[in-house]
Amino acid sequence: MKRREELDKYKEMGGEELRAEAVRLRESLFRLNFKLALGEVDAVKRIRQEKKSLARIETLSKQRS
Repeated sequence: MKRREELDKYKEMGGEELRAEAVRLRESLFRLNFKLALGEVDAVKRIRQEKKSLARIETLSKQRS
């Protein structure tokens, strides 16, 4: 997904939906880091993408507060 599309999607979400998405991304990052520790190198790109998505969500949450 393109960055602008992703940002628009997050802006349309409500506060509770954003929190749920942040929880989902944290869980996914935990699992990806575990895979990375086991030696699966394809997880590196997804880790980077998910970290950026989580940062975008947290930024939007702070802007709304």
